[in-house]
Amino acid sequence: MIDPSKIEVVVASEEHVGYVDEILDTINRAAKVRGTGIAKRSPEYVKQKMLEHKAVVALHEGEFAGFSYIECWSNKQFVANSGLIVADKYRGIGLAKRIKERIFRLSREMFPDAKIFSLTTGAAVMKMNYELGYRPVTFDELTTDAAFWRGCESCVNFDILQRNGGHKCLCTGLLYDPSEVKFHINENNN
Repeated sequence: MIDPSKIEVVVASEEHVGYVDEILDTINRAAKVRGTGIAKRSPEYVKQKMLEHKAVVALHEGEFAGFSYIECWSNKQFVANSGLIVADKYRGIGLAKRIKERIFRLSREMFPDAKIFSLTTGAAVMKMNYELGYRPVTFDELTTDAAFWRGCESCVNFDILQRNGGHKCLCTGLLYDPSEVKFHINENNN
């Protein structure tokens, strides 16, 4: 049994670039198993996120355990936490929640005034987002940045989004708007 307290969840940097291929392979395998869509990212893109410190990685004794990254849209008015993945052998021990919380905190630290959004078909991600203060929204409340929506083109469900004029898909849109929140991360943890 894996001791979750032995897993580090840290802001990614140059020293983590060697995990990029494993991260992308894990994301792609998980999407195929679940039969869900996912916006594909290149190794160069994920590497750049690490070099910009816009990603978190979970490691257990040097072994890759999980990952997520930040994307900015609409001139940094919107931020998306994307690519949340946990390696198979580390599932079911609360690691996804730890990664989600850390990438959320990093987003708030780097972009305190940005709205943070998520598109997902996963009930577990919806629950985690809700616990962080996100609310369900229509796609019209999310970024209008064309580059973001082009990322959906590699999803198996893109035809649904296209048929609905970019307003509906199988994903649920979730939004955290800091102007609507009565408390902020670490406010009580000085």
